[in-house]
Amino acid sequence: MTHKSSHNPSHHQELGPKFQPELTPSLEELETQERRLVFRQFSHDDAWALGSLLVELARERQAPLAIDIHRSGQQLFHAALPGSTPDNDAWIARKRRVVERYGSASYLVGARFRAKGTTFEESSRLDPDTYAAHGGSFPITVEGVGVIGAVTVSGLPQLQDHRFVVEALEEFLSKDRGRAGMNEPE
Repeated sequence: MTHKSSHNPSHHQELGPKFQPELTPSLEELETQERRLVFRQFSHDDAWALGSLLVELARERQAPLAIDIHRSGQQLFHAALPGSTPDNDAWIARKRRVVERYGSASYLVGARFRAKGTTFEESSRLDPDTYAAHGGSFPITVEGVGVIGAVTVSGLPQLQDHRFVVEALEEFLSKDRGRAGMNEPE
């Protein structure tokens, strides 16, 4: 009798490269993600391409996500996939406000409070109906400029929301850097 679950491709995608789906990243790992995932520029076309990549990845996994990209107070992309609800849009707004206020990923902000032995809700003095330091919103940072917006998803448990955005940003930026390298003079 053979054991077939080890060959389930969707199972492999969920687990990712470390095969430890519930391992919580350290503050150092989260901060390193932010330093690494930086854009050279971020245009309306970039928002469309990144949002489309997020939709494609979510559809492949049948993830019930709502996806949002904001830049400088303007919504540049939004999609609500099957299984998402209006509650996901409310979560997106709350998580995005954390990125806008703190300039860091919503999951990292929550992790910083937890590292101090408290919670964002207990210690931030911000209205939890307006702000949520839960995973899924990541700053759009441009080299030499700083944080100009946020890419946010909602629909999975918070760590999975965070990892989903990070994975998409890694893929998007690796393609973008590859194209830039082809255009540079030797």
